[in-house]
Amino acid sequence: MSVCVSIGGPTVFRSDSPSNEILVGTTDGIVFLQKAAPNAEWQESGHVLEGKHVSTLLIEPTRGTIFAGTHGDGIHASDDSGRTWQRRDRGVEFANLYSMNCVETPEGLRLYAGTEPAHLFVSKDLGQSWDELPSLRSVPSVDTWTFPGPPHWAHVKNITFDVRSSDTIYASIEVGGLLKSVDAGSTWRELSGFYEDVHRVFVPPLRPDDLYMATGAGLYHSADAGDTWAVLTDRSARIAYPDAVIVHPERPNLVFTAGAICSPGEWRTRGTADARIGRSSDGGRTWEYLEGGLPEHIRGNVEAMSLNHWPGGFALMAGTTDGDIFCSDDEGESWATIARGLPAVSKGGHYRNIPRGDAPVAVGAR
Repeated sequence: MSVCVSIGGPTVFRSDSPSNEILVGTTDGIVFLQKAAPNAEWQESGHVLEGKHVSTLLIEPTRGTIFAGTHGDGIHASDDSGRTWQRRDRGVEFANLYSMNCVETPEGLRLYAGTEPAHLFVSKDLGQSWDELPSLRSVPSVDTWTFPGPPHWAHVKNITFDVRSSDTIYASIEVGGLLKSVDAGSTWRELSGFYEDVHRVFVPPLRPDDLYMATGAGLYHSADAGDTWAVLTDRSARIAYPDAVIVHPERPNLVFTAGAICSPGEWRTRGTADARIGRSSDGGRTWEYLEGGLPEHIRGNVEAMSLNHWPGGFALMAGTTDGDIFCSDDEGESWATIARGLPAVSKGGHYRNIPRGDAPVAVGAR
């Protein structure tokens, strides 16, 4: 079982034993990392789709087809573990992909793809053809959706499902809000009660009413499947701009998050995102920020994080805009840098806010 580390794809991967392969979506294609034996070091083993900014990676479960959504070059697919690739986005009207996910239904596998501008597409034939779900843009707030950077178009940042029903979908709009459908995307309802710069939502499989949301102003929690929300962290927290949020699939009180000390607009003046990885053992009520083996100040932002779990253990993998990949297999207590200086793992142009070679300015500890 391979693990994918990407901005807009699935983040939890189950296997019978620890994975020995990681696919990293970067601003210059997909980098493959492998280890030859359980105790061996990770090594770069391949580099494909060079020249393409891969924003989202998805390995569908029925045939193992790898899908790569890109910024500016549509969707590419590989049926042979990444050796050869084809465009597979007929019907997707926009080339800027931000998110992909899939869900198994009684009728077969459904693939979903979210774009910039914020539109949502579905495929029922492994990506050979796609149809838009136009009702996503029928909600009252659609005309207010935007994004700080030009051309100021919002995007579908994340797509998530409720494990109890393949027809229940959450679509995170950056910047616009969180939409919920209970009929496979035929109709949508806007949820409210949170800051509307929504990065992603995590639905824990053991407690699917307990939603965790990362936004541009902190973390939120809902105990009623999105009807109401409570603030977990705000901009005063050490991670003021969280993106990743993952709940352990078998330990629903164990939550991980990652992100920057401030919003992307400040990274350039600081010369650093001063990112951190956080852990909560009580469902997000309190947080500790992990340090073992990590830089004291992570210069590039942690923009992607994945969890690989197997019977008796799990590992976390995190990727930054500086192209560094960190890994922990002891619940985040200690970390190893398993790759350095890869192409950036970056949402859109975030990596440009901290050009490599810039020296960070002094930052206040918090």
